[in-house]
Amino acid sequence: MNAHAWCRSVTVTAGLMLLAVTSAGSIGAAPASVTTVVVKPSQDLAVLIRTQEAFSGPDQHSAPVGLVQARRPMTDEQTVLPVIGDGTGTDGLSWLHVMLPGRPNGHTGWIRQRTTVQAATGWHIVVYTSRPRVIVYRNGRQVRVFGAIVGKPSTPTPQGEFFVEEAVRLRPGDAGAPYALALSARSNVLQEFAGGPGQIALHGVANIGGVLGTAVSHGCVRLSTGAISWLGTRIGPGVPVTITP
Repeated sequence: MNAHAWCRSVTVTAGLMLLAVTSAGSIGAAPASVTTVVVKPSQDLAVLIRTQEAFSGPDQHSAPVGLVQARRPMTDEQTVLPVIGDGTGTDGLSWLHVMLPGRPNGHTGWIRQRTTVQAATGWHIVVYTSRPRVIVYRNGRQVRVFGAIVGKPSTPTPQGEFFVEEAVRLRPGDAGAPYALALSARSNVLQEFAGGPGQIALHGVANIGGVLGTAVSHGCVRLSTGAISWLGTRIGPGVPVTITP
């Protein structure tokens, strides 16, 4: 994917980082003044087999909330959605309550279980915006802390519960290289950015710049090359991402 295509698809000018940074991009423990996020050891996921409609309840006669494509637009990876509940519909079939990508941020819907494959992940990413940093958990335990760059006051990084839609391997000359984790989040300020939907991502600082520990982006979260490379080789679609003050 070239830089122009990525800029059209995702808000790419974000950034922030804080405190002493090692050569690998790791920093110390989370500051005591920020909100503590409770991270579960595991998150159930639903891998879509085919495109399907999501509904407001476990019933095909309930209000439709949107069509969910079976594959992601940039990578053609299968769509993977975090599961937050389940139930039996009036049709007697099993349904899953899942998080959905796109606007409005944090919206959910019900899909038929039979059109999915069950999976799970032990990864969870927490982004703190007030003292910008990214904390990575695996199986409920903290494994890495990275400094970051976040959205400036006029275009803040949106807060809430999101997930990774797709992991994008960028070329060396692309903005934000070498990796970008495109999130289900969208900017609350920019309805459109460079021809794209104002999608938020975690990505690198290559060919963009920015000083870690600052708030200068249009909403994305920038990480050092070492940090985003570490994430990009481990994190895949469906991984939960919590963004909090």
